[in-house]
Amino acid sequence: MGFVDNSPAGAFPASITPMPKKVTQPTNYIDFNDAGQWAQQYLPELYEQEVERYGNRTLSGFLRMVGAEMPMTSDQVVWSEQNRLHIAYEGVSRTSSAGTASTNNLTLATGENNAVRVNNTVVVSDGFKTVKCIVSDVSGQVITCLPYTEADLDAVFGAVDSTSIKLFVYGSEFPKGVNGMGGSINPQLKSYTNSPVIIKDQFEVSGSDAAQIGWVEVSTEDGTSGYLWYLKAESETRLRFEDYLEMVSVEGELAATGSGALDDMGTNGQFTATVAPKGTQGMFAAIEERGLVWNNFAGAAAPGAGALGDFDAILKQLDKQGAIEENMLFLNRATALDFDDMIAAQAGGGYASTTAASYGLFDNEAEMALNFGFGGFRRGSYDFYKTDWKYLNDATTRGLTKDIDGVMIPAGTSTVYDQMLGSNIRRPFLHVRYRASEADDRRMKNWITGSVGGAYTSSLDAMQVHFLSERCLITQAANNFVLFKATA
Repeated sequence: MGFVDNSPAGAFPASITPMPKKVTQPTNYIDFNDAGQWAQQYLPELYEQEVERYGNRTLSGFLRMVGAEMPMTSDQVVWSEQNRLHIAYEGVSRTSSAGTASTNNLTLATGENNAVRVNNTVVVSDGFKTVKCIVSDVSGQVITCLPYTEADLDAVFGAVDSTSIKLFVYGSEFPKGVNGMGGSINPQLKSYTNSPVIIKDQFEVSGSDAAQIGWVEVSTEDGTSGYLWYLKAESETRLRFEDYLEMVSVEGELAATGSGALDDMGTNGQFTATVAPKGTQGMFAAIEERGLVWNNFAGAAAPGAGALGDFDAILKQLDKQGAIEENMLFLNRATALDFDDMIAAQAGGGYASTTAASYGLFDNEAEMALNFGFGGFRRGSYDFYKTDWKYLNDATTRGLTKDIDGVMIPAGTSTVYDQMLGSNIRRPFLHVRYRASEADDRRMKNWITGSVGGAYTSSLDAMQVHFLSERCLITQAANNFVLFKATA
């Protein structure tokens, strides 16, 4: 029998080619992608743990700070909010006509419900010139107002036409022995709705990969650890989904009539021509529709110089709304610094002034760290608590777009009439409603299918981890919220 050499190449001594110089060559190092190099006998120094170069990558937690979560059993949430108590109108027009009675006629804008009655006393103003009047006649949208101190309205506002008159009712006057006020005022129902959306995600790993050990030790934000790589992937899918639950509540948008989402989705993504994406109204959309929006806070002014004027203008708007005393500011980095500079500038002779008062008392010790930031402050009759919102700074969320600078949220609760319960209830201004009943709780569902990882539900040689939630955000009394936006 002949001899057959089946030994691997290099089993016998090889020829040696000396290097002309003593230098380090790439061949001196192990290439992990080259399986052949693992045949050598020296063990490399391995760092088994991943470097957490982005810190804590999760973004959720905002709604847990400012709201609550409550179950519901319907496809829609309906609530009503109070209208204003007093009667006032803007954009009222008048036509000057000296010497005739029509000079005292004021016409409400088209579509306004006229709640002014004869014998009401009203304040009429163009913003700076003001006169008190008694109402002598009401006909449709036209109100005849007779001044108490002047012959007619021309004497107050001049013989010029105007479409910017404002008025409000402050009382009434009647002579002795007459009937009471004619007619009555009935409040109008003002209701709002929102609908939950179904949010899903999934992670899948084959049976072979689930049984394969790795050399990197898994470490994630929720405490998952081990040398099985699929544990990291499953954990990150869960963390990402939990962030999505909050992001949908913040960013959600209702599908508008004529939108592509409503008309063109077709059969894509499991939707059909009759079942189109409906969306849900998130916090940003609710504030833009029913709340206060401030563009370019502090503008391009020097730090602290323009911010206070802007902030005082915001306070004047809060005075016109619910005037809720305590408010929370969730800001991105640039706007948070604008607020710090604004407060610091009030401490003494202006921003960066050498005569400005200290941010705090200290003993001038070398080990003492100065705090150049503020966690809260009071202005006027309002208290504000300021914090950075990671969602607005993260480079993979709103830190990427940079068009939202922050949001001001009123603290406490609001009283509303719940259509389902038929009674007034107190709820946080922001709260999440999720679908749940005795049969199914859809707050945060997850389940495993396949034939790996303890599940034996199908012949699929894989483990599938499913995530599902059905929820929406309720933004009540949005007129008390302020959205800080950047347009440039």
